[in-house]
Amino acid sequence: MRRSIPALATTAVLALALAACSSSDTPSDATSDSPAADSGTEGTLTMWVDDTRIDSMRPVVEAFTEQSGVDVDLVQKATGDIGPDFVTQVPTGEGPDIIVSAHDGLGEWVNNGVVAPIELGDKADEFADSAVAAMAYDGQTYGVPISIENIALVRNNALLQDTPATTFDELVEQAKGAGTDFSVLIQQGEESDPYHLYPLQTSFGAPVFEQSADGSYTDTLALGGDAGHAYAQYLAKLGQEKVLDLSIDGDKAKQAFLDGQAPYIVTGPWNTSAFEEAGMDISVLPVPSAGGQPAQPFVGVQGVFISAKSANPVLANEFVVNYLTTEEAQDALYAAGGRLPALTASADKVDDPVLQGFNDAGATGAPMPAIPAMSSVWSFWGATEAQIVGGQTADPAGAWDAMVQNIQDAIGG
Repeated sequence: MRRSIPALATTAVLALALAACSSSDTPSDATSDSPAADSGTEGTLTMWVDDTRIDSMRPVVEAFTEQSGVDVDLVQKATGDIGPDFVTQVPTGEGPDIIVSAHDGLGEWVNNGVVAPIELGDKADEFADSAVAAMAYDGQTYGVPISIENIALVRNNALLQDTPATTFDELVEQAKGAGTDFSVLIQQGEESDPYHLYPLQTSFGAPVFEQSADGSYTDTLALGGDAGHAYAQYLAKLGQEKVLDLSIDGDKAKQAFLDGQAPYIVTGPWNTSAFEEAGMDISVLPVPSAGGQPAQPFVGVQGVFISAKSANPVLANEFVVNYLTTEEAQDALYAAGGRLPALTASADKVDDPVLQGFNDAGATGAPMPAIPAMSSVWSFWGATEAQIVGGQTADPAGAWDAMVQNIQDAIGG
């Protein structure tokens, strides 16, 4: 577990950091004995946060200000505006020092030169592997992960309490014993749903892109070949057996599970609160493998990123890299927001069995690719999976090959 730096050492480090910045102003609420006041720096950071996280970030910011004398001005932004506005405003000097955002915009930010690399050093080992990988791009680390979300298998314990199956086929057979309308609900819709199917795909050894040693993605496709063919054939089988049904979208899958029409659903923590509010007794389990390899769900990671044009880069680094990586900060974020911490020591203390189940299911997950090439994948991917699941092709492997070629052409290589 991570040990907190003694207060005296923290103050000394912070004072040295602040001394490296120059400004003629002092923060209005800095006390005379605070490091910010002693250094004579402005000691103010601007941080963009969306409406779902600003309340959970506020007590963390207040604690940091109390310890350091550095003000952090929280600015609420719409979730969909943070990334695009970051790209357009940072070059003009009007952007923030720090943003809180999902990691999947990282490739665009790096390519536009608006995000600064950071050094986590040994601290990287204290986070979930998937969380650190999500903060990496082209061999560099760019953010501190604060929370993780992923899908998993949710079971209605009132319908079934058997020992968890070791394979997906076993799970389907086990679920049939409940005598419900559906065995395992996996939302689809007209364009299928590659995100919710990804654990099955990776279990065949067919991830969407290759990853470098540091976990960052390359733009080399990895979902083709024999592994991709085997997965495509399996999708066709699940479609024929009506385990997968294109008429079951996200809302219908959620309602069917609430209505007790299936013992299992593959979904995320965004739906489990509704299940618990309805009085359901649920367990959260990893999705079992269909193809013999680990079933890796996509992991979405929320991180904190520093602007490449921050007016106070040393202060920003002190807050982001040296403070938000502590148990104190990550515990406080969980207490205020209820999202699973990215820091392993903090996640291990979470006593909510539902969140802990998602944590266990995502421990070996795959971070959502944050590279620009990912934008060329989704439409071809979903359309092809829908074609296969819906039985619109007699040659699933051939359809999969055509999809891979179309994606490769769209990426441009």
